[in-house]
Amino acid sequence: MPAPPSAPVLAGRVALVTGAAQGLGLAMAHALGQAGARVLMADAQAAVHDAAAPLRAEGLEVRAVVADVAAEAGWQQMLQAGCDAWGFVDVLVNNAARTVSTPLWDIAVEEWDALMAVNLRGCFLGCRALGAHMRLRGQGGRIINLASLAGQQASAATGLHYAASKAGILALTRGLATELAADRITVNALAPAAIRSPALEALAPDRQEGLLSAIPLGRFGEPEEVAAAAVFLASDAGAFITGATLDINGGRLMR
Repeated sequence: MPAPPSAPVLAGRVALVTGAAQGLGLAMAHALGQAGARVLMADAQAAVHDAAAPLRAEGLEVRAVVADVAAEAGWQQMLQAGCDAWGFVDVLVNNAARTVSTPLWDIAVEEWDALMAVNLRGCFLGCRALGAHMRLRGQGGRIINLASLAGQQASAATGLHYAASKAGILALTRGLATELAADRITVNALAPAAIRSPALEALAPDRQEGLLSAIPLGRFGEPEEVAAAAVFLASDAGAFITGATLDINGGRLMR
């Protein structure tokens, strides 16, 4: 007799994905939902509600919330929305970020602070709020932070403040992985580069060509490839991986 169909790999999990109105965040929310998770899609833009509608039409169990990741109140709002809907959150994908390519000498202090507030402070606040929630619940959990190749090596495609924020996320990931390991909460980072996204498409054609020429695999990555890595780390298959950075860059950085 044929074997009974297996349950989706994320059945029973509840995931919160920030920056989910478009790009990588939307792709990861979609993939997590397809893998069986119930997904709270969060974004600073009301467009997240429109982004969630096709996923619901597909039969996925998703909800949307507008919230500011740079504010503690925003994280309280997101956590409360997840708990009101499903009782808990046990997967956090810290994806929300500002991507800016301003040259060093043109970066105003206000721009530096605004980018850091979203990219690095937002990640810290999310890890602290959801990490505390997962510890209190006592059932383990998964935290996945979106870093970048820009945080690992110099890149002409992004601003120094963006690179610094992503390098900070890598350090934060390692420290939190150590702090939360005893509670069976894994903390890992994804470091994509040159993935098809609104940020990539906003670059001038010559800059896109320059990026493409530096990729050994000879193509840009797809959002679905990053999303598949997030599903893996959120699943039981990734339970023995923590403090790690998974590079998704077509061979731009090999180690």
